[in-house]
Amino acid sequence: MTNERRYDVISNDSGKPIKAWTHGVSVEDGAVRQLRNVASLPFVHKWVAAMPDVHMGMGATIGSVIPTDGAVIPSAVGVDIGCGMQAARISLSREDLPEDLSSIRSAIERAVPHGRTDNGGSRDRGSWHRPPQVVKDAWKELEPRYEAIVAKNSKIGRGKSFEHLGTLGTGNHFIELCLDGDDQLWIMLHSGSRGVGGRIGRIFINMAKKETARWYVGLTDPDLAYFPQGTAFFNDYLEAARWAQDFASTNRELMMNAVLEALADHRDLPPFEGPIEVVRCHHNYVDWERHYGKNVLVTRKGAVRAREDDRGIIPGSMGARSY
Repeated sequence: MTNERRYDVISNDSGKPIKAWTHGVSVEDGAVRQLRNVASLPFVHKWVAAMPDVHMGMGATIGSVIPTDGAVIPSAVGVDIGCGMQAARISLSREDLPEDLSSIRSAIERAVPHGRTDNGGSRDRGSWHRPPQVVKDAWKELEPRYEAIVAKNSKIGRGKSFEHLGTLGTGNHFIELCLDGDDQLWIMLHSGSRGVGGRIGRIFINMAKKETARWYVGLTDPDLAYFPQGTAFFNDYLEAARWAQDFASTNRELMMNAVLEALADHRDLPPFEGPIEVVRCHHNYVDWERHYGKNVLVTRKGAVRAREDDRGIIPGSMGARSY
């Protein structure tokens, strides 16, 4: 039913309700099924929330918010842990941009490793071959916690880590120059925790499946396997996920600074000030929050936090507008 709060309530006879901000939006049957599966888990706190762009994911829908009391679901966070956005406004406007932006694009591409070649091997263009000092310094801050995580699970260390810090990657990740409603210029980028976050996600998702099977827990969807609070795996996953989220935030910060430097040195742009405003947000993450008198874990999968005074970014896709 629709109410004055502008969300629909999707009925769920076997669990908590689903508040869906999808009034007037078509939602695929598979996504509704996944939402009901998640909301039927016994540790869901209050309800599951669905966003207007909700669609099927692995286990949990993309575009959903899942509060849990006493457990964490690794696949609900996914494999790109800490994926999110950063945007920075500088003191340039539409009229300051040259007619042809190709040389500016080339400068950004030179400043930030991106894409994937050599099957991700030693000549991969999406990795650093000789990381600059700023990347080395940032890695020094992250490395001790990473080593502690790898000491518990050596498989996490079997792949690139610092070589991906400050790089864009592949998929739907992007760097763009965009204009706001006042024709002011923003730099916007969308990225996550790269290969190391993917390894952490996959390893813990598989571990959760094995543990859930060992406990003979029946699930409507095996991808909703979870770790109960109080277990070593629960603590280890949160430790690794938080680190990956910090890696992702640092990754975006390094790329943004590299783009700002590239634009500042570009011959076709006038001198500028900035960043004047910066917006930062994760949209694939898990964190402790307090809701309705309880400290609970909130997993946002393809969703941003929207508390009072929070500023968020909804990314476009393949050239579509971002908001």
